[in-house]
Amino acid sequence: MANTTPTADIQKLPREFVPKDFTVTTWETLEPFFKELSERSINSKSDLEQWLKDLSELEAVISEDACWRQIKMTCDTTDKALEDAFTYFCMEIQPRLQPYSDKLNRKLIDSPFVEELEPALYHTYLRSVRRSIELFRPQNIPIQAELSVLQQQYGAIAGKMTVEVDGKEFTLQQAAKFLESPERNLRRDVYMKVQNRRLQDKDAFNHLYSELIQKRQQVAVNAGFENYRDYKFAELGRFDYTKEDCFQFHEAVKLHVLPLVDQINHYKKQKLGLDDLRPWDLEAEPANTEPLRPFTNGKDLLAKTEACFEQLNPFFAGCLRKMDELKHFDLESRKGKAPGGYNCPLAESGAPFIFMNAAGQMSDVTTIVHEGGHAIHSFLAHPLALSAFKEYPMEIAEVASMSMELLSMDHWDVFFKDKEELRRAKIHQLERVITIFPWIAIIDKFQHWVYENPQHTLEQREASWLSILNELSSSVVNQEGLEQFRACSWQRQLHLFEVPFYYIEYGIAQLGAIGMWMQYQQNHQEALDNYIKALSLGGTRTLPELYEAAGLKFDLSPAHIKKLMDFVHEQMQALLEN
Repeated sequence: MANTTPTADIQKLPREFVPKDFTVTTWETLEPFFKELSERSINSKSDLEQWLKDLSELEAVISEDACWRQIKMTCDTTDKALEDAFTYFCMEIQPRLQPYSDKLNRKLIDSPFVEELEPALYHTYLRSVRRSIELFRPQNIPIQAELSVLQQQYGAIAGKMTVEVDGKEFTLQQAAKFLESPERNLRRDVYMKVQNRRLQDKDAFNHLYSELIQKRQQVAVNAGFENYRDYKFAELGRFDYTKEDCFQFHEAVKLHVLPLVDQINHYKKQKLGLDDLRPWDLEAEPANTEPLRPFTNGKDLLAKTEACFEQLNPFFAGCLRKMDELKHFDLESRKGKAPGGYNCPLAESGAPFIFMNAAGQMSDVTTIVHEGGHAIHSFLAHPLALSAFKEYPMEIAEVASMSMELLSMDHWDVFFKDKEELRRAKIHQLERVITIFPWIAIIDKFQHWVYENPQHTLEQREASWLSILNELSSSVVNQEGLEQFRACSWQRQLHLFEVPFYYIEYGIAQLGAIGMWMQYQQNHQEALDNYIKALSLGGTRTLPELYEAAGLKFDLSPAHIKKLMDFVHEQMQALLEN
C-alpha cells in the first residue's frame, strides 16, 4: 500500500456516504449515519469493505470538525465562543459517539467476512479494534468527556502568562530569546521573571493535575486495571514494548547520555569563561557573539523552510506550499495564544495544520522542521484507503519529525548565510539531540511514579519529582537558590496535562532519527527513499515492521543507545574542532 510516487497536490476526500454540504452541529444530525451503519446488512466481503469505507468517511468528517475546534481555540484562548464550541463537542457529541463506536467495532469483529480481509493490510487495525472493545466501559464515557475539557485548561492558564522586560510585555516564549543575550545580568533577570511568573500559577496547575490524576485513575479502575499507567499502555497500543523497557531506557540515559550532557555543559562553562554555570547561561553565547537570528518573522521562517525542504526533496517543499495555500499555518507567538507547537492532521482535507510560537530563535527553526516532518507524514499517509490506516504509532510519527531536524541540517544555509553561524546552529542542534534525553527520561519516570501512586499528597509529588530531577540532571549546572522553582518545574511540560504518557515516544523516536541520519550520511537517496516508504505505510504495519521499512532497528537496549549516542557525539566533536 506504499505511495510510491508521492504528490503534494493533496485532494480532499470525496464524500459518498455523508452529504457534501453536511457540517457537524448537533448529535441529532449525526446519529442517523451511525444508525444506518449499525443496522446495515453485511452479506459479503465486498459489503464489509464498503461498510468500512463509509465508516471511514464518517470518521474523517467528525475528526476534522473536532480538530478545527481545537485549532481555533488554541490560536485564541481568550475567545469564549471558540472555547464553548470545543467544550460542546467534548461534552455533547463525543460521549454519544463512543457507544456507537463500540457497537460498530463489535459488528466488524463479529462479521464472518472479517477473516477474508487482507491480513497484511488489516492486521494492526483489527488488533486495535479488539483492544478498544476490551477497554470500552460505558461508565467511562462521562469521565473521558470531562477529561477532554479539563486537559485544555492547561493552555488557558499558560496562555495568559507574560513578563515585562524593558517596559514591554512578552509571552514566555518570546522572553526566552533574552536568555541568549551576552549580558549575563539581563539573562538572570529575565530567567527569574519567567520562573516567578510560573510560580504564580503553581497552585492552579497542582490542583488541575490532581483532578486529572483522580479521574484518570477512575477510568483505569473501571476498565479493570490496577492503575492508569497500565490502562494507558493498553490504550496507546504499546504492543511492542513494556514498562520494563521504559525503566531500562531511563537507566541507559543515566549511564550513556548524562556523561555527554556533562561534557557539553563543561564546554559551555569554558566557552563563556564562567566559574559557575547557572540555568540562565545554557543558551548564551560569549560577549561579542550575536545570538543566532535565523529569520525575521513567521512569513520569512516559512519561506526559508520551504527553500530548505526544496533542496532536500522537492516533494517536501511542495507539502508546505500546499498548506500555505490553504492557510494552514499559525506560526508567531502572541498573547492569548496557547503555548507549544503541533502538527494537526486533518483527516478529510489531508493537508494538516501547523501551530507554533515562533519568536525569532534558533529553536524555532528546529520546531518548524520538526512539525514539517509530521506534515509530510500526513501527506504520505493520506492516500491510504481508510482513516484507521492513517492512525500510525507515535513512536514512528516522531521519527518522521525528529529525522527531519537532522536530515535538513545540510541545507540550513538558507537560514544562516555565514559559515560560522551555520556551524554554531548545527552544534546547537546536536547538543539538543543529546540534552533532550535526560528530560524525556525525567518526565517519563515521573509519570510512572505519579500513576503507580495515585493517592499521593502534594508534598510526596514534589519530593518524588525532585528526587527524579536530581538523579537525571547535569551536576555541572549550579541550581543553588532555585529550589522553589525546581520543585514545580514539571508544570511547564504540557504533555503531563494534555497527553499523559506521551513522552517516551520522543526518546524512542530520537534513537530512530539518529539511525536515519546515520543512513543518510552513507547514502542520501536510499535513506530518503526508506523514509518515504515507511511513512507511506501509515499504521498498516507493526512498530518493528515500520522501523524495518525505514531501514532502522527497533531496539531500546543500553548497548544500542550507547552506539547511537557515540555517533552523535563524534559528529558534534568534528564540528567543534572545525
